Formats: sequence, C-alpha cells, structure tokens
Amino acid sequence: MAELLAYLARGLVDDPEAVQVESEERDGALVLRLRVAPGDVGKVIGRGGRVVRALRTVVRASSARDGRRVMVEIAG
Repeated sequence: MAELLAYLARGLVDDPEAVQVESEERDGALVLRLRVAPGDVGKVIGRGGRVVRALRTVVRASSARDGRRVMVEIAG
C-alpha cells in the first residue's frame, strides 16, 4: 500500500524526491502518513480535498483485497 501511495504522489508533485510514506499500526488499521515538500502540499490535497480523497479511495480499494483497513494522512 505504501508503495502505491508513494507512486501516485510522485506523479502529482513538483519535487518527487521529497515524497516519503511512513506506515504504522493504529487501532487495528494501517495508517499511511504521506510527507511531501511544503510547496507541494496543496497539490496533494487539491481543490476542496478532491485529490487526497481520490488517493484515499484508490488505496482503500487496493487494501480491500487484503481485508485491511487503511487510512491516509497528509503530513506536510
């Protein structure tokens, strides 16, 4: 899941080298924390949160195969 999120985020930002994904277990769910360069936070969130909502949807759909709950957080 982390690799998928990183791949998608690298395609959205101006500085793909700054993209990092940290994962941790919290309350029985996998939490993926996406870090990008400060200037790219707006691109990852998108207008009205549309881009981050789409990222969350894709990652959740991918994780449904494994039967796991996955949450995506943005940490600028």
